Amino acid sequence: MDGSLYMVRFLLGLILLSSTACSDRSGECTPVYFSGEIVNPKSDYVVLYHNDNYVDSVKLDTNNRFSFHLEGIEEGLYYFSHRPEHQSIYLKGGDSILARLNTLEFDETLVYSGEGSAINNFMTEMYLAHEREEPMVRALFPLDPQDFKLKIDSLRTVKIDYLKEVVKDNQLSGRELAMAKAAIDYGSYIHMEEYPFAHKRKTGEDAFHDLDGDFYTYRHNVDLSNRDLFYYRPYFDFMKMHFGNLSYMGCLENCKNEIPRSERRLHFNEHKIALVDSLVRAKDLRDVLFRSFALDYLIKEHRTNEESLAFLENFNSLSSNAGHREEITQLYRAISNLQPGMAVPDLTLRDSENREVSLKNVVKAGDKGHTVLYFWTSSQKGHFLNVRQQVKDLQEKYPDYRFVGINLRTSFPQWNLLLEEYGLDKTDQYHGENFKEIQTTMVLDGLNKCVLAKDTLLLDGFANIYKL
Repeated sequence: MDGSLYMVRFLLGLILLSSTACSDRSGECTPVYFSGEIVNPKSDYVVLYHNDNYVDSVKLDTNNRFSFHLEGIEEGLYYFSHRPEHQSIYLKGGDSILARLNTLEFDETLVYSGEGSAINNFMTEMYLAHEREEPMVRALFPLDPQDFKLKIDSLRTVKIDYLKEVVKDNQLSGRELAMAKAAIDYGSYIHMEEYPFAHKRKTGEDAFHDLDGDFYTYRHNVDLSNRDLFYYRPYFDFMKMHFGNLSYMGCLENCKNEIPRSERRLHFNEHKIALVDSLVRAKDLRDVLFRSFALDYLIKEHRTNEESLAFLENFNSLSSNAGHREEITQLYRAISNLQPGMAVPDLTLRDSENREVSLKNVVKAGDKGHTVLYFWTSSQKGHFLNVRQQVKDLQEKYPDYRFVGINLRTSFPQWNLLLEEYGLDKTDQYHGENFKEIQTTMVLDGLNKCVLAKDTLLLDGFANIYKL
């Protein structure tokens, strides 16, 4: 049977099911069907989340298709993950949504059909539109405030007109319409929050440009209580930037004493947490913002001292989310364990013969005394090729150092093939099977990170492979 015909019949079958499944249960919500096809899959599963909670997962069949059948779910924003990619999706009772995408261009090829597809296609288009606009907006930052505002308003008007056309052809619920407007608004609001900092940087002005009284009028439209938005990426990115902006400008005006450079990050993040505590009443939003600011501070500070401990205690006193408190406490402990003079973490890796090896033994086995641990993954080929060249250059610069690569998020057979294909020294390459454990233990916030050790003791747990 032709593939496209098969998908049409499959969708029609789902629509029929969705219209009849609850017909004998008057008053109950109808089920949701979310199915699709993934071209060039990168993993075997599709996982669905609501907010930060796991909902369900399904395995791709032999035709790379998946199907969720969801009963009695709450209307709102979800997101689905096909590792390492993910994207948001809006679901409500009665939806029968079919998605198709190619992982080689995940967002650009993502398209929905069926009942409930209109809002999701619109949100995808807004996501891509904001991406396309980024270079244009960067070029606008040198403009004076009112000229910049007019340009951003013009871009927003184009999107509003597009939404009007969508509404003409599709019946959106009130919550869907609010979600569509949020997809337009918060991307624009982010640019407005960015402006004073980007303008100063682009123009080289000594002080922040004076802003007219109506420059921030859009802030009156910011919704601090719409639960559909709390985990929506543009909204959340805006919130982080908004509170960062308020904190910085407020501190600039009110904190007259010069803050030592070593304390600025702590001081600034304490301002942000205090503002959220005073302005945000919605518990979920408070908690995700507290968590974000705590992660940002601890990962960038990556030191354990009296100030960071006081910050941790303040976070724990304000956050009502036990999972977040445990996560941040574990991060603090992991950072403590990566301080100079601490022992190399005792992680379990695999060598090219698929034998378990201890990271401590890997480091101890080297005859050069000094070791640099670096990280790579097959899913980011550009990074892999760049870091491979960087390591070659560093080996010439530091002949007394041993460079050990730890591979992440790649199947063992594929990793072994890559070792062969690129002629990597197997005695200095190891497979990290448990990504979550490695990420947590090594505080891995990016693949440019590396760790320096002498024998089995740490010299620097937070080095950068491009800054050695």
